Amino acid sequence: KAAQAGFAAWNAKPVGERAAVLERAADLIETGRGPLIALLQSEGGKTLDDCVSEIRETVDYCRYYAAQARRALTPRAMPGPTGESNELRTRGRGVFVCISPWNFPLAIFSGQIVAALAAGNAVVAKPAEQTPQIAAEAVRLLHRAGIPDSALQLVVGDGSAGAALVADPRTAGV
Repeated sequence: KAAQAGFAAWNAKPVGERAAVLERAADLIETGRGPLIALLQSEGGKTLDDCVSEIRETVDYCRYYAAQARRALTPRAMPGPTGESNELRTRGRGVFVCISPWNFPLAIFSGQIVAALAAGNAVVAKPAEQTPQIAAEAVRLLHRAGIPDSALQLVVGDGSAGAALVADPRTAGV
């Protein structure tokens, strides 16, 4: 319900503003990688090399989807009859549920989320039950970057929580 309420305002933000928020998120993840690395090691059981790679992949996802949003989702003029102006505009579909696995608890978790947010959707993110702290830190960083709390919700729990989110009629995509 909260994500549904936050969808319209997030979707109404111009594509360039949404992309800028994702770029700020990339910067925050890079500069705040120490606590993320510690969580990836303690909660995810990753080696230092794997942690660094996962941080890099997460940052790449943020920057990639920001660039793709600017390229593909910016309103474009369309041909039309003389004297008429037509423009192609895209919009989000609603609330997307993003369910991530335990083996890439930051990169895959974040990649799904930023893709949906870049397109103007609100997100309810449900991480693997083994890695909720990594997910919570990622969501905190995304909120600090400028994604409204109402546009990005975190739900932790087991598979039944994910099943309930997927079955909810307000879910526009998974």
